[in-house]
Amino acid sequence: MKIAFVGGGNMAAALIAGLAGKVAPGANIHVVDPNPASLEKLHAQHGVSTAAAADAAVAEAEVIVLAVKPQSMREVAAQLLPLLQASGREPLLLSIAAGIRAADLSRWLGGYGAIVRTMPNTPALIGQGVTGMVASAGVSAPQREAADRIMKAVGQTVWLEDEAQIDPVTAVSGSGPAYVFYFIEAMQQAALEMGLTAEQGTQLAIATFTGAAQLAAQSDEPVSVLRERVTSKGGTTYAALTSMEASGVKAAIITALKAAAARGKELGDELGKAS
Repeated sequence: MKIAFVGGGNMAAALIAGLAGKVAPGANIHVVDPNPASLEKLHAQHGVSTAAAADAAVAEAEVIVLAVKPQSMREVAAQLLPLLQASGREPLLLSIAAGIRAADLSRWLGGYGAIVRTMPNTPALIGQGVTGMVASAGVSAPQREAADRIMKAVGQTVWLEDEAQIDPVTAVSGSGPAYVFYFIEAMQQAALEMGLTAEQGTQLAIATFTGAAQLAAQSDEPVSVLRERVTSKGGTTYAALTSMEASGVKAAIITALKAAAARGKELGDELGKAS
């Protein structure tokens, strides 16, 4: 498989690290980015070919991964359009840009059909990501399989039937790592206030999250059952959860995720405005 990346930032680098030598040899991966330092590093690590701007090698790929900032996507589409038209081919476009709807990307590319929109998250940087994915009608079965193989190089994939579901995915898993870090910060602060050292609080909080997440992942039982098993009525866990319920913590989290999803829809509206 020949794969081209437009954008060589952190998420692209994580994908390339997962792909090179496994899904495709480094020599079959082409990376476009204006930052020469990023290109030099990727070439040295994985043997990829590079270019400072979109070139014919991009259009020759079977899959083009669009890994640029959402605000830059319209400009990138304008650069790609003549290259794709000149090639006479329709490679798969795999977008990992937040907020850019497939319909808008298609419109900027003159009605392009083979687009898979994705929403990965930052644990992809260590091969532990999860990516929501949705294919446009013009994506063939082999192209869908190729998209799945690429994103599975950095974690799990979840396929969606409707692109509107990308906004909830963004709220749950795309933004989700920040919620986890936020809760860890709160546990660290509580540990300090209760007399533990910063190092002890950090170790305890992170190890607890890691262990609990792995337990949930490996268990056949619902997380509600796992929670109940730790919660003896009248015990310490019961006291903590009762306090959280009284403070409306669960309701606040649900409201927060809905706010994130709503903002995702707003960003799609803003970024996709016709001009």
